[in-house]
Amino acid sequence: MEKIELLAPAGNMEKLKMAVRYGADAVYLAGKGFGLRAYGGNFTAEEMKEAAAFVHERGRKMYVTVNIIPRNGDLEGLDEYLRFLQDIGADAALVSDLGVFQLARDVAPRLPLHVSTQASAANWRTVRAWKDLGASRVVLAREVSIAEMADIRRKVDIELEYFVHGAMCISWSGRCLLSNFFTGGKRQSNRGECIQACRFRYALVEETRPGQYWPIEEDSRGTYILNSKDLCLIDHIPELIRAGASSLKIEGRMKSVYYAAAVTAAYRQATDAYYAEGDRYRVRPAWRAELEKISHRPYTTGFALGDPGSAAQAYERSQPEQPYDFVGLVLDWDPDTKIAHIQQRNHFKTTETVECLSPGGDVFPLVIGKMTNADGQTVLSAPHPLEVVAMRTETPLSPYTILRRRAHGK
Repeated sequence: MEKIELLAPAGNMEKLKMAVRYGADAVYLAGKGFGLRAYGGNFTAEEMKEAAAFVHERGRKMYVTVNIIPRNGDLEGLDEYLRFLQDIGADAALVSDLGVFQLARDVAPRLPLHVSTQASAANWRTVRAWKDLGASRVVLAREVSIAEMADIRRKVDIELEYFVHGAMCISWSGRCLLSNFFTGGKRQSNRGECIQACRFRYALVEETRPGQYWPIEEDSRGTYILNSKDLCLIDHIPELIRAGASSLKIEGRMKSVYYAAAVTAAYRQATDAYYAEGDRYRVRPAWRAELEKISHRPYTTGFALGDPGSAAQAYERSQPEQPYDFVGLVLDWDPDTKIAHIQQRNHFKTTETVECLSPGGDVFPLVIGKMTNADGQTVLSAPHPLEVVAMRTETPLSPYTILRRRAHGK
């Protein structure tokens, strides 16, 4: 059986490399234009070349988002950009607009095309139409259930990509105008500039009483009537595979390096276990526990099991929970000297106990021992951003192991 693809987000080069090291089969990213995450860091042309080389050397794939819903002015330079993606060996471009799709077929005929979820493909006839036009994959709308995907798979022989984890949009597959209205048209969600107005806290004001606000209360903290919970389908890997998904997609190009690594590792372990165990497969509590340790809002299965109604909305809060802090990244560990070099990502000090997450998904505690700085001086803490300290430890530490600790008060 050909294994399902695990597809991870890559908002910048560091996130891309960590996602690959933690088990992603493929990554998706954007250049500086034509994508739907204008503020996600994104890649220059030279960085994209480097990214393509990095993933291909490791037998992985790289997909590039070209999925804005463009206005006339957005088309300038698009033909050259598509040719560039073809020339650097991008494994596919994700598009949502029919005109962009047609342009890509004309100017970059060797560039495979995936249809973005922004195109809202939610039925088998639409998927078949995209296949007839030359698409090699369709990213299904988030509103499609697992059962509906299975029906699409029976009727159309094409790769299907399905979102399994991350933030969701309260609008139909991201087609939202709130950002346009709130900014007078200066920030448009369908052109990559969403301000996430659905995450704002709203109150009721009566026309003749300006300045008097009444909370739309669900509890003492108010309510966030447009907020969606975060998607999590770690418990439903077998159903997704049996329904015919070709790729399991993790949302989060604007999330942290820690998020990219930890979420990828959890889904890597889950999918590998399914193929290894078959009918003996069972969901491990440790996988869900890992996903509780990354920044997230309350989890939901979204539309995967059918229309969730109000259950997909989170009235408790707008901001995600951050239960753990990413404090350090292991650069190397010498088995002879027992010395590890650790790059600081948040303040940590000697004698405190942190938790390690390795690229293989192993989780274990580590006591911070004696440390020295770059000048060889003994230090009691690592307070400076990105400074590298040396620490002796008998515990073997794989390169790119993440050091984390429970956030204050969690």
